[in-house]
Amino acid sequence: MNAIGGGILGLLVVLVVFAPRRWAALSLMAGVLYLTQGQSIDLGVHIYPMRLLGLVGFLRAMGRGEFSWSRFNRLDKSVILAYSYITLIFVTRSGLGYGTGSGITQVSLMDKLGCWIDTLFFYISCRGLLVDQSDFIALLKNLVFITAPYLVLVSIERITSHNPLVIVGAYPDLWIDGQRLRCRGSFTHPSLLGTLGASFLPLYIGLALTGNHRFHALAGIGLCLGIVFLAGSGGPVNFVMLTLLAWSLWTVRGNMALVRRMIVIVLILLSLVMNSPIWYLPSRLSSITGGDGWHRSYLMDVAFRNIDQWWLIGMPLEGTRDWFPYLVKGAVDMTNQFLAHGIDAGLLAMLLYIAMLAKAFKGLGGTMASIRRNTRTPGDSELLLWGLGAMLAGHIANWIGITYFDQIYMVFLMQLAIISSLSQKYMMGLESTQTMDINDVSMHSAAKGIVYSRYINNPSHLK
Repeated sequence: MNAIGGGILGLLVVLVVFAPRRWAALSLMAGVLYLTQGQSIDLGVHIYPMRLLGLVGFLRAMGRGEFSWSRFNRLDKSVILAYSYITLIFVTRSGLGYGTGSGITQVSLMDKLGCWIDTLFFYISCRGLLVDQSDFIALLKNLVFITAPYLVLVSIERITSHNPLVIVGAYPDLWIDGQRLRCRGSFTHPSLLGTLGASFLPLYIGLALTGNHRFHALAGIGLCLGIVFLAGSGGPVNFVMLTLLAWSLWTVRGNMALVRRMIVIVLILLSLVMNSPIWYLPSRLSSITGGDGWHRSYLMDVAFRNIDQWWLIGMPLEGTRDWFPYLVKGAVDMTNQFLAHGIDAGLLAMLLYIAMLAKAFKGLGGTMASIRRNTRTPGDSELLLWGLGAMLAGHIANWIGITYFDQIYMVFLMQLAIISSLSQKYMMGLESTQTMDINDVSMHSAAKGIVYSRYINNPSHLK
């Protein structure tokens, strides 16, 4: 790690430890933007900047009592269970000689252990630093001021064909698709950079619709779209389109059960019309929008046809060499997050990951339903929660064509922690309000009983 990267990391560590919660959370996002995995502290194992920031944030949250294990809810438990199971099976399988060779990057034993440590520390630190709606809004507002200069740096990469973030370890190689330069900023792939902007877009739309903080919301929307544009990747564009579709369903949010049934019916009809499995839908869409839809569809097809090889405990990636006519670093290009978990640790790992996402949606849906029952008009809380739901739907669609690695994983974990914190906080607030209402009714009834008793026992008022 050079002096510039070390200086930025040192400053952010100090802020995470000593700054107020909201500034500490913003410092974590600053690390995502301005530090890379191209630099690390070598202590026998590579300690990447975000790994250190996650550890420091975890120690702060636990040491200051900003998070305690007693606050663990169902979503938190599901997150830890899913990632722990995936890691346990992968490590055990690798230890028994049935692991992926070290020549294939991103899936070595140390990578998987490091990913689990990152998940545990970073997720819990975000749960401790971002606990309510005001923290969430403050993060969105303040994020504008550190994303604006970041967008300038990425724009310089586009204009000059030189990435200025090379000084903190970003890849110097240009990513050119045909005649078009695809920027990647501090990330290792343009699609991951674009995912950063696409994932925050629905959150800023929700902030804009609240009618408050309009300047920050509109600026955030512009910055997100700028990042997606400069990345030049189809996946983030599809992410944006899906989140816009999700926001178009806002007016029918009270009938989402019917909407889900209609979606299932449409998918079944599309499968019949295409005369092929539904997972070939990305291939059909790419014939219109462009992109590698065939690869994504065929990957799902060949993986399900070979499910007997990986359903129990996964399989080494070397076993996928005969799946495709072309390979990437000695194995199939695993551009599907769900299948990546399945290949790592089996079908149960994939189901645990899906269950985690289902719990996140259930928490959001249940909280919004409770808010609607207690208020006549939609408020800021429901709009912000809907934005989080749209964001989560976008991530799921994105995972059909990409796997997350480097610091974009931290972005997803922070957003997932926000869902957990806000759902828990809103439900606690609603339960407290309902308890107060019940107590008020009980006290009012008791008072009426006392007055009535006085009338019965003292009839002098009739004189």
